[in-house]
Amino acid sequence: MTLEPVRLPDAATVAAVLAGLTPATGDADLASTLSRAFPGFSFAIAAIDDPYWRDTRTVVAGDGTRIRDHRAWITREVAALDGDLTQFWARHRSGDLRFAEWRGASVFACAATGPGVADYVQIALGREVEWLAGPIVDPDFRPHSLDDLLEPSWVSRDAPMNFAPLAGPVYRLLGHTSGAVVHLRSFLGRCARIERDRREALRPELETRVIREIGPDGSRNVPFLDATPDWFDVAPRELRFFEDWERSSSASERVYDHWALEIRDYEYCGEREVGFVPRPRRFPSERLLADPTLSAPRLMERADAIDREMGCPFAWFFLMAHGYWVDPDVGHAIAAGLREQRVRLPDRDARVLLRWDDARYTF
Repeated sequence: MTLEPVRLPDAATVAAVLAGLTPATGDADLASTLSRAFPGFSFAIAAIDDPYWRDTRTVVAGDGTRIRDHRAWITREVAALDGDLTQFWARHRSGDLRFAEWRGASVFACAATGPGVADYVQIALGREVEWLAGPIVDPDFRPHSLDDLLEPSWVSRDAPMNFAPLAGPVYRLLGHTSGAVVHLRSFLGRCARIERDRREALRPELETRVIREIGPDGSRNVPFLDATPDWFDVAPRELRFFEDWERSSSASERVYDHWALEIRDYEYCGEREVGFVPRPRRFPSERLLADPTLSAPRLMERADAIDREMGCPFAWFFLMAHGYWVDPDVGHAIAAGLREQRVRLPDRDARVLLRWDDARYTF
């Protein structure tokens, strides 16, 4: 029996799938529709609380009639008044005309492609709804420039909407296409290759560089590469994140069940920018900060409490690598406690933590 090869999701097909979703049922249908579109994959959906809004707005009349693109309409109307912003403001401060804008939040669709921790596909999406956001001018303050009108800062995006949306929800791919649909194992290989090439390009310069070492017999110049023989073998932090997951107790869990990855993969000024920032799908109830009054065992107790709250072994370590929810100095204190045998960790977790303490990384 010959098995048909599994086709990895591609941006064009994903975009077509998203375009075919019905707003009324899109939330419920998203995972199953993606799974049907790509046989062999079973997608799970995770939403991240990171509200944003798009710089695409529409002017709407009081009766709900859509008039024109916001930027084009404002520019034309101000020009018709010979640029008189005071007259424009006086004419429209009553609020008869309003503008609508699309507001959204990130959603990640993930599906396993194999048993390894990096064997999965991630699709980064925006779930967007169009709302009637506010009046086209600030009723209380005259605009000082055209830019003040084009960027309506008088509207609060934090306040909850108390009326029905105009359209949506709809889903669309987020960011650059190369970073919106990613096979993680392939992506990590790309990160490693680009970092290796970047370091290799510096070899001629580094072969001439020296550093000054100071010892008991005085100081001496040492070739940089002699002092740092593993400089060309340093793995990017993205690769280390997955290596540490695979080597630790967290390996019993899927990465994408606990983390979403905000991926970048593009060229800027002729340089390839590639990497990701991990974003926790859940947050602990409070941050764990370094405190000189707390012993390593007490810090370890609080770290264990985070693991229980997150539902993932060794979760505190990856929150620390993230760089916000757990202070990196907490990791240093616990590592010191390990070396002094004042705290205990499973052997695999201890090796990961001590390796991190010797060569730290955060995002």
